Amino acid sequence: MNIRTDLAADISEQLPEDTKGSLRKTETKGDITVSTVQILSEEGERAYGKPIGTYITVEFPQLYKIADFTDLKNAVREALTTLCPKKRETLLVAGLGNTEITADAIGPHTAGHILATRHITGQFAESVGLKNLKSVSVITPGVLGRTGIEATELIKGAVDTVKPDAVLVIDALASNSVSRLFKTVQLCDSGISPGSGVKNSRKEISRKTLGLPVIAVGVPTVVDAGVLAVELTGADVSEDVEMLVTPKDSDLLCDRISEVLSSALNVFLQPEIDEKVIAGLV
Repeated sequence: MNIRTDLAADISEQLPEDTKGSLRKTETKGDITVSTVQILSEEGERAYGKPIGTYITVEFPQLYKIADFTDLKNAVREALTTLCPKKRETLLVAGLGNTEITADAIGPHTAGHILATRHITGQFAESVGLKNLKSVSVITPGVLGRTGIEATELIKGAVDTVKPDAVLVIDALASNSVSRLFKTVQLCDSGISPGSGVKNSRKEISRKTLGLPVIAVGVPTVVDAGVLAVELTGADVSEDVEMLVTPKDSDLLCDRISEVLSSALNVFLQPEIDEKVIAGLV
């Protein structure tokens, strides 16, 4: 059975630690585990089935069991700092997905709580106490079936207009592990192919297609039904099962993780502005 996954961490568990063309390390900070996979060569690309780049996976307990999200937010911000270019005065954030499908709504929901600031400049920025505001633009390109336009094409148009230093794309992912659903954030600097984990791959969004750094932020929300069959019965499934499964409370989980991600992203995007001030402006 061909199990679908977007996570480098899923694939890493199936490969020897000394897999050629790659490096990996894991750190634990309290309840937060941060694992990093670096794919360094074509040999590593073949082993992982992913392009050269750095993949940082932040894993955490069930959202309902976390009273204070500070450690999780800090882990996400540290990963972004590692992956993003040092020059980031102007950034474009794109929330990918479909708001009408809960398991695919994390991108738009997160983007909807990102503080857009490109229009706040000069004396006006100073007058409202935001002198050190960095320029952030936010778009939610929707899905091809609704717009008739690939998300990559819409983002490219925004890039040509805004001319950002980098693009951050946020999307829902697929995992091959039930235990990782809504309890994992993957961040990478290799871009993303929307829908690849669910056999609906769209045009790649990466440095190759946009001409500038692309940082992808994703949360696994669905798992292949075949995985559940294996876990529940212990028997392997010989045929691909064209079905994906998401938790019954995915709507609440989607809202919660989107709030956490947007809060972490806002502080990363505006490091010189107080977090409470940002929260009051969104």
